[in-house]
Amino acid sequence: MSELRKIYGLWRREVLRYWREKSRIISSLILPLLWLLVFGGGMRGVELPGIQGYQTYIFPGIVAMTLLFTSVWSGISIIWDREFGFFKEIMVAPVSRTSIVIGKALGSGTSALIQGFILLPLSFLVGVHLSPMSFVILIPTMILISIGLVCIGLLIASMITSMEGFNFIMSLVIMPMFFTSGALFPLTSAPDWLRGFSYANPLTYGVDVLRWGTFGEASSLLPIYAEFLILVLFAAAMIVACSYTFNIKK
Repeated sequence: MSELRKIYGLWRREVLRYWREKSRIISSLILPLLWLLVFGGGMRGVELPGIQGYQTYIFPGIVAMTLLFTSVWSGISIIWDREFGFFKEIMVAPVSRTSIVIGKALGSGTSALIQGFILLPLSFLVGVHLSPMSFVILIPTMILISIGLVCIGLLIASMITSMEGFNFIMSLVIMPMFFTSGALFPLTSAPDWLRGFSYANPLTYGVDVLRWGTFGEASSLLPIYAEFLILVLFAAAMIVACSYTFNIKK
């Protein structure tokens, strides 16, 4: 069996498991809708230059938040697989550890993308009009964000054995990444110390590119091509780091 077929098998397993958990799909949409409609609605009086309203402004950030939560939490599949013995089976199976990482990253990344795509048609609720060019920019950006974040979840889950420990570490990772990404406010008005954290956060550049793709143009920290390149490097680096960790595990 070629490595591609093994990767496909792992990808298919992750997608089927996601598809069969309807409650997970529904519950993971409630949080972004609350942020968009309740938090965004409560802050709609905030005026931002060049943007119709606060809900419109945070829409790309809420899409990024959905990708963040779904992608990183997908690492919990490693904990479940370890509990039921499947993780041990695939680690001793005749498949390279790199293929395991790629298969699980693509499968979990696909689940995160579906969650993000479900939100896109709701853009009309907050006055966002997506053009065909928007999708040309948004789709590859969402793919890169998802793969990089999924690998963070897999990397952490591969080093933690308990569900409680994973939940604790994930909370320490997810919330700081979200709040320093500029998803909820323009970083140009943030204090210097916060901007320093934001520049080190790869999700910041993902939010910037999503915002640029949504509105056609928007002020960004770096030129868009540079931010897109950072996302490519981020996804590649996380795959390499995750593969290395899996390869050294006994």
